[in-house]
Amino acid sequence: MSRYLVIALTPLLFAPTPACAQQQDAQAWEQLNLVAPVAPDVRITLEEVARLSDRQNGLYTAEFGGLVGWRLADGVEIGVGYRHVAFYNSNRAPDEDRFRQQVVVTSGRFAGRLRLDERLAATGGEVGFRIRPLIRYNLPLKPTRLTLFVSHESYILPNSTAWGQRAGYERMRNMVGVAFPMGKGLTTDIGYLNQYRFARGGARAQMDHALSIQLTINLGKLGVAGLHD
Repeated sequence: MSRYLVIALTPLLFAPTPACAQQQDAQAWEQLNLVAPVAPDVRITLEEVARLSDRQNGLYTAEFGGLVGWRLADGVEIGVGYRHVAFYNSNRAPDEDRFRQQVVVTSGRFAGRLRLDERLAATGGEVGFRIRPLIRYNLPLKPTRLTLFVSHESYILPNSTAWGQRAGYERMRNMVGVAFPMGKGLTTDIGYLNQYRFARGGARAQMDHALSIQLTINLGKLGVAGLHD
C-alpha cells in the first residue's frame, strides 16, 4: 500500500506552497466525451466541458468541440480538432475559438500528450499560441477494476496578444484520481485537480482546487488513452 501512497502524493511535489499573496478557489469540472470510429484507425471524439467556481459565482466556462484522431502505430495517435469556448458570470475574458493539434503516445502504464492550441478571441484578430505537454501514470489496483492515476500538465505561451494572452510559463495542472469502468464502453475518471496560475502581468497568483469528473463513452474497439483536458 505504501507505493500507492507515494504515487498518489506525487502531484503535490509539483504544486507550489500556498502563500498569503495568492488567491485560492474551489471549483468543480465536468467533461463528457463521445468516441466513435469512422475507419479502422480513425475516430471522432465529440466533447463537452463545464467548469464551476466559487470566486466566479458558478458556471464560468463552457466548451463544445470535436477531435479527429488517427492511429499511426500501436501506442501512437495524432489528432486535430476545434473547440468553441464561452465564458460566464465573473469571468470577463472574451469568448474564444480554439484550433488544436496533438500527438498522444502510450507505453505500458505511461501516457503522454503534446498539444498545440491556436486561440482566436472574439475581440481581436491576433492568434495566441499555447503549448501543453502532459504526462500521466496509471497504476491498476488489482484485484479491483480501479486504476489509480497521477498526471502533470504545463501551459507554455510562446507569444502575447492585445486581447490578453501574455507570453511565458502560465500555469500547471497536477491531478490524482481513479479511473474505472461503469459498463460496456463507459469509463469514468474522478479525482482532485490542482491548478496553479503564476503571478504575471501584475495579477496575483491563483491556486484552484477542483473536483474533476470525466465520462467517456467509447462506441468503437480502439482503446482510448485516459487523459483529462
